[in-house]
Amino acid sequence: MCGIAGQFNFERGEPVDRETIVRMARSIAHRGPDDEGFFIAGPLGLGFRRLSIIDLAGGHQPMSDAEETVWIIFNGEIYNYKELRAELQDKGHQFRTNSDTEVIIHGYKEWGTDVFNHLNGMFGLAIWDMRNERLVVARDPMGIKLIYYRLADGQLTFGSEIRAVLAAEDAAAQVDPAAVNLFLRFRYTPSPHTIFKGVRKLAPGTLLVVEKGRCREERWYNFVPTPFATPKKDDEAVEELLHLYKGAVQRHLLSDVPVGILLSGGLDSGLLLALMNEHGDSWPAYTIGYGESFADDELADAAETASLLGARHITVKLDRAEFERSLPGIVECLEEPIAASSIVPMYFVSQRARHDVKVALIGQGPDELFGGYKRHLGVRYGGWWRGLPSGFRSIVGSAVSRLPRNETLKRGVSSLGTDDRLKRYQDVFSLAPAKVIDGLFQDDLLPNGHGYDLADYWQSLSPQIKHTDELGGFQLLEIRSSLPDELLMYADKLSMAHSLEVRVPYLDRTIVEYVQKLGADFKVRTGSRKWLHRQVCASYLPRHIVKRKKRGFAVNVVDDWFRSSLKRQLQELLLDESSLMFGLLKPGPVRNLLHAHRSGRHDNHKLLFSLVMFEQWLRANHIRRTEPDNIADFEMENSTSGIG
Repeated sequence: MCGIAGQFNFERGEPVDRETIVRMARSIAHRGPDDEGFFIAGPLGLGFRRLSIIDLAGGHQPMSDAEETVWIIFNGEIYNYKELRAELQDKGHQFRTNSDTEVIIHGYKEWGTDVFNHLNGMFGLAIWDMRNERLVVARDPMGIKLIYYRLADGQLTFGSEIRAVLAAEDAAAQVDPAAVNLFLRFRYTPSPHTIFKGVRKLAPGTLLVVEKGRCREERWYNFVPTPFATPKKDDEAVEELLHLYKGAVQRHLLSDVPVGILLSGGLDSGLLLALMNEHGDSWPAYTIGYGESFADDELADAAETASLLGARHITVKLDRAEFERSLPGIVECLEEPIAASSIVPMYFVSQRARHDVKVALIGQGPDELFGGYKRHLGVRYGGWWRGLPSGFRSIVGSAVSRLPRNETLKRGVSSLGTDDRLKRYQDVFSLAPAKVIDGLFQDDLLPNGHGYDLADYWQSLSPQIKHTDELGGFQLLEIRSSLPDELLMYADKLSMAHSLEVRVPYLDRTIVEYVQKLGADFKVRTGSRKWLHRQVCASYLPRHIVKRKKRGFAVNVVDDWFRSSLKRQLQELLLDESSLMFGLLKPGPVRNLLHAHRSGRHDNHKLLFSLVMFEQWLRANHIRRTEPDNIADFEMENSTSGIG
């Protein structure tokens, strides 16, 4: 687990500046405090920071083959590398280390870029093929690891974090208004966009190939889920899924350093701990709590699970004063705004875990795979609504639209009635209609009067959802978009801020591809969410734990702190026309959102929260106004600071 950075002057071939590569790599030193390395070859420069996990002595990077014809910098873990190593040795390849990194080198020499289809793991990497003068930069299929890049004037600059890309240039990064539009609609910025103009992030399962003076982006992961030829019986599916879970956990425990688990009080991390016990015991389990005065605190629930499964339970206590003091630094650490209160507990539980371990397993994934959110109920049964006569739907929709508050119901009635499948999915994700978000922006600021359309990007994924049912198609896009670019993004940034590697066994490729071939009835059955997953959990956990409501490190407590804090800040941030956000947004429409919310006519708390987090992000990242009435009014200073 590491941080990578690089630059390639592919068009004109000018030599790269070594100091630039060193500066880029050291801007992300928090990702790899154990080692650093550099490779400079004329127009190409590669930089590396290492957090040593596997083959502590032999895993130095950049790494090459014996002939020094193929070089690699690699951030991540390959869980099937031992099997691939044996296969490649049978084909005549000779290895010099025991690292998973070297397996990718020989895999590339054997299979070219098809090596990525042989890998089961998480990765953001770059391969330099010296003989063909080809650079390949790739991101893993589930998007667990990140790659950011800038392509300008025949030069590709890339890194594990945005700060590495920005460290390569003296020019300030300008905020992209159309990307801000996406953030306000979805609470995160979807790939391939970032909040900054000219800085992009590779989408999950895609790669860049730079050769012969050109750079092209393409999707390398093209798995198309098709239903099983013979439908699975319930008992059969439970048995097969458990088998896949066991294999994934065993692979994810592979490490030469101590491993722990981030434990909430729910069933996902509880099952994960139970499966870990088949390969050891007394695992350190880390939980964050807020005190007994909070009804939603889950320290007691997590302690019960840890005791039941024999884990060493380590607790982290967070109070409101520390929450408010630390929030600006956490927001800065993320590099892009995210309107999720779970960023705060994730930061602090990672900080505590790193005192004892270098690797921690987390229970992310089953909600997206099996339909654990309320929106999945709407998508699952939305076909019934679309099957009603249009006149009846129109009458009901009109009545619902006049209800005070109930914004979730209003969005559901509106979005689930959309005929176009991709547009329908996009509307389900949205916090508010596009016209509401567009209306917040200064005139003529958005291209063609609106922001980017996520559904346009999803068109390239249409072949992958053609055989799925309604819920399965939505979940595939969720796994390609909101999961990697929101939840996994902040998990990576906030854990690596403390040099902690987090692993996500439920997103093992074998599990994801199996579940995507199952029908909706295995996920949401008679209104019960995560049905199949719960059947597996029932084999290991008591019934009352399986039935616990989802709380995810009790983020409802943090939600309350946010809401209470915002009461004091709303007047300042949303009504003060000198707030930084108003270089892009109109004060009037923002003020109207706030007034409508306070009056009780509408529930705009999610959108208002996103606006406040955007302002917090602008301030935390040293965004400053430079020239009035200019869409590039906001610039980010080239800071190489990180948290950790």
